[in-house]
Formats: sequence, C-alpha cells, structure tokens
Amino acid sequence: SKTITEMNLPQLEMLKNQLDQEMEFLSTSIAQLKVVQTKYVEAKDCLNMLSKNNEGRELLLPLTSLMCVPEKLHDVEHVLIDVGTGYYVDKIAEDAKDFFKRKTDFLTNQTIQQPRALGAAQATAKT
Repeated sequence: SKTITEMNLPQLEMLKNQLDQEMEFLSTSIAQLKVVQTKYVEAKDCLNMLSKNNEGRELLLPLTSLMCVPEKLHDVEHVLIDVGTGYYVDKIAEDAKDFFKRKTDFLTNQTIQQPRALGAAQATAKT
C-alpha cells in the first residue's frame, strides 16, 4: 500500500473522508459511553438510600419518565438489576454497588481508549 506522500489528490480525498467518518463514529461512541456511564453512576448513588434508616420510608416510584407513584421501602437489602436484553438479576445491595462500580470503571477505560484512537486518526489525517 502507498504512503500518504505517494498518494495523488483523489486518493488523499478518499482517505480524508474515511478518517472523517471514523472520527465521527468515535465521537458518537464516546458520547454514548458517557451517557451509559452516567446511568451506572446514578444507579450506584441510588443504592445509598437502601439503609435500615430508610426502611419503611415512603418514596416516589417511577412508572414512566413522566409519572411516579408513592410506595413504601420494604426491603433495603435486595435489588433487581437490569443486566440487559430484558433480564433482571436479584442482588444484595452491596453486591449491586460493586456491580455498578465495575461497569463504571469498564466504561471509563473505554472512554479513555476511544479518544486515543480519535487522536491517532486525527494525527494520521494531518500527516
């Protein structure tokens, strides 16, 4: 394959378009990872409500994004976690915190790796 210095103008244009698409894809992926990461952080923070002090306390349970119903907190030790594809797993609250921490750490590593790939693509485009 040719190096960039050996390419003619149409080939360089094609390479630029390809790199632009890759950069757009990576940018979109990073944004999506950050959204998911935020959800895991919020879920982990919510678990802090599950303490003996809050047992029996009334809270608002979201039925949809626009509607909540009042409900009493009966069990502060167990939660159901959405693990994807419509499956839920029963976990002890402390295990759930660990689960969300692992997920957050994994996504943090992904968002660090992707900007490196983005930077590499930008550097290639400039040479």
